[in-house]
Amino acid sequence: MIHPSETLALQTVEDFLTRDELIRLRKFMDDELHTTGWVPHFEAEVLPAPPLAQEILGQAVTRALPAIRRAIPSIASAAPWGYTELTAGQRVPTHLDGIPDPGPIACRLGRIGVVLDEPEAGGEFYVETTSSDQVWTGEHVGGLQGFLPGTPLAHRNPHAPLPEVHRHDSEPAWLTSSSRTRWTTDAGPGTAIAYGAHLIHGVRPVRTGRLRKFVTDLLTGSDH
Repeated sequence: MIHPSETLALQTVEDFLTRDELIRLRKFMDDELHTTGWVPHFEAEVLPAPPLAQEILGQAVTRALPAIRRAIPSIASAAPWGYTELTAGQRVPTHLDGIPDPGPIACRLGRIGVVLDEPEAGGEFYVETTSSDQVWTGEHVGGLQGFLPGTPLAHRNPHAPLPEVHRHDSEPAWLTSSSRTRWTTDAGPGTAIAYGAHLIHGVRPVRTGRLRKFVTDLLTGSDH
């Protein structure tokens, strides 16, 4: 049974990517961006990582699963990875991804991100905790979905897949009405941050330079 605490967990993996893997991933992404000409159309738009990058990141997940499972034991795999970047003045506003389809197979129970290159200033990842009732929908899941009976579900404010849909440029009322405490990380390149799908989080504005990172969902089973 998936415990409610797993949806709010936080775990770092300091050696998620080796120095050699970081060098290779930078080359792969530089080549991909040069070939495709991709630039983000809005803050935190995600580009699918190319196959060679997916291979390295997939191997890193396999190595890191024992550490991730100390905090989120129901995690079985990760979805395909995406690449994103932020430049000066850009940020990822505070949001909560949520669990769109609770169930024992391929359910998004969390997220994971790892920095490829950090900016000169700003761009720190943060999480927020709260005792407010406002973030919860009042809905509950249980044994049929593989969760401990009575597990609450939070509202969802996930990343936008397309530019014409919500881009996190404003917070929903259920979030702005909640008193919260912020915890800011200093995780640098190669350190992964895994967190439950009900954990509020965001990225502070980049002041100078460029933030480059990979992100994906953590799943209760394989999505393949």
